[in-house]
Amino acid sequence: MYEVHDWAEVHRLFHREGLSRSRIAGRLGMSRNTVARLLGLDKPPRYRRRPRGSKLDPHKGSIGVMLERDSRVPASVVFERLRREGYDGGITILKDYLTQVRPPRREPRVYQRTSYLPGEIAQCDWWQLPISAPVGGGATRKVYGLVTTLPHSAAHAAVFCHSKTAVDFSEAFLRTLRRLGGAPEAVVVDRDTSIVVPKSRPARVHDPVAALLGALRIRPIVLLPRRPESKGQVERTIGYLERSFLPLRSFEAIADVQAQHDRWAREVAFERHHRRVGTKVASAWAAEQNHLYPLPDPLPDTDRRVEVRVSRDGFCRIGDVDYSTPPELAGRRVSVRVSHREVVIHVDGRRVAHHRRSYTPADVVLDPAHAQALRIARRARTRLARADADIPEVDLACYDALIEAC
Repeated sequence: MYEVHDWAEVHRLFHREGLSRSRIAGRLGMSRNTVARLLGLDKPPRYRRRPRGSKLDPHKGSIGVMLERDSRVPASVVFERLRREGYDGGITILKDYLTQVRPPRREPRVYQRTSYLPGEIAQCDWWQLPISAPVGGGATRKVYGLVTTLPHSAAHAAVFCHSKTAVDFSEAFLRTLRRLGGAPEAVVVDRDTSIVVPKSRPARVHDPVAALLGALRIRPIVLLPRRPESKGQVERTIGYLERSFLPLRSFEAIADVQAQHDRWAREVAFERHHRRVGTKVASAWAAEQNHLYPLPDPLPDTDRRVEVRVSRDGFCRIGDVDYSTPPELAGRRVSVRVSHREVVIHVDGRRVAHHRRSYTPADVVLDPAHAQALRIARRARTRLARADADIPEVDLACYDALIEAC
């Protein structure tokens, strides 16, 4: 291996003194091939150390297996595992190697903020509250809130219930629109099974939901799966409710949840200055109400209707609650209309029972008049079973007189 001064002397003798390759080789003690190689180099030769193997080389297979299991595994975790296998190198060369072999990181998705005209659209979503509300009898039940927002003004309305069905959605959505003062042109919803028929392609809303939206002249926009950013306004509103409404509150019942929320929304949420809107939410909402469609009068019927058979003791079961009926209806099929507040029972178009809606598991809702009639009927059945009925004695002489008269 010749050094820089050899290259410099060969070039000086050849270019300055004009010596031939043979004479240069003889003077410097080199072969003519070496002189030719040095003359062929435009730059002086540099010493290059032969690359040594890395301490990571025996462990690169293990690193590949770890990256297959988790491509984003931290270098510190890989370092710890390699130490157990006998690796005695440093973590710096490990980090450099991981930077080279990791799969490229996906670029984060960039979203563009969308603006809407007043009354153009609403966004709607369920909010499962991290609480349970008392329902009586020492029992509690989960609380769900249907949140509807108007993105133009950032106004929102929420209605709370104990279950999520298509009928629950229809009734709650109509109640949110009543609070917002009208109907938008369209509503954005996700593919929650209380709204959209599962696995329907293209996505199709449940019949009760379609009937309500048709009556209100609202166009449904069903989002693609896993696209929460497409309804970002309602997602942010739910986050705002969780941070600002729920903390340090307790509730006696679901009606108390509704009352406290409505008061908080009126006094706090609607009075805040919204940066995107540029003014108070209440002011922007008041302007947007002029662009909402008025709700029809009368409002669409969103109650659930079912037919059930009355039990032998005069009760019909709705969900897990028994509601009383007149005892004479035992065994008959009746029509039941169920709302979030009441249960009304009809027979042949005639109302025969009216009860408040109970959410207490295994509850029995008993009308006092039905209870009295039931006690009388039970006493009568007991006396008949004992052959203890009061039957007046019949005077048979009246029949003899009747025969003689004929």
